[in-house]
Amino acid sequence: MRISTGVFVVLLAVWMSQSYGQEKAISPDLAKIADRKGWSLHNATAEAVEVEGKSGVLLKANADSITGVAGLVLADAVEFTEGVIEIDLKGKSVRPSFLGVAFNVADEKTFEAVYFRPFNFNAGGEFTSRAVQYIAWPEHIWNELRKNQPGKFEGPVNSVPDPDKWFHARIEIETKQVRVYVNEAKEPCLVVNRLAQDVKSRPVGLFVDSGDGLYAGLKVTKTK
Repeated sequence: MRISTGVFVVLLAVWMSQSYGQEKAISPDLAKIADRKGWSLHNATAEAVEVEGKSGVLLKANADSITGVAGLVLADAVEFTEGVIEIDLKGKSVRPSFLGVAFNVADEKTFEAVYFRPFNFNAGGEFTSRAVQYIAWPEHIWNELRKNQPGKFEGPVNSVPDPDKWFHARIEIETKQVRVYVNEAKEPCLVVNRLAQDVKSRPVGLFVDSGDGLYAGLKVTKTK
């Protein structure tokens, strides 16, 4: 069957537009963090591990956000303006255990992050409502947000996972909004309007604060 030139051009244009709009997932190798191959570490140390059948990395923070510094691990040449970050995390049911992801990272003190406090997953009372947190450094650290906008940028985790076990997090990041899902939940456990004043295509990576945490199965999907 012969296709006319005009029809061919139309079909080609449709194919190109569909291909251009497709999301592309990247899965950076977490095992290479310890060797600094394809990764940069800031205020953290890393050890490649295999725990309960998952290959990943143990990150230890060399800092405490109370002092204005947290641990960041950034994937080289992986950045976006909008996208989705998926990660398997394993924290602890006791403090300190603060682990999650960072994005829109301008430098080690200017970034956005979503992180979890597993020790609050089923702590009861007001502590349960502090299980997941959004921050936008340097202006909007967790204690400033809790004081000035209580309940808006932290919340409970629905379908509460075991705080000592692996759980899956999916963070959907748009220009104006962030949504956080845990495990197979159909509804987000946290929805926030972003507070960053300058949103650009910037590096993404892992966040750890005043303790340690386990990370595996990172997948980054750039949508813009």
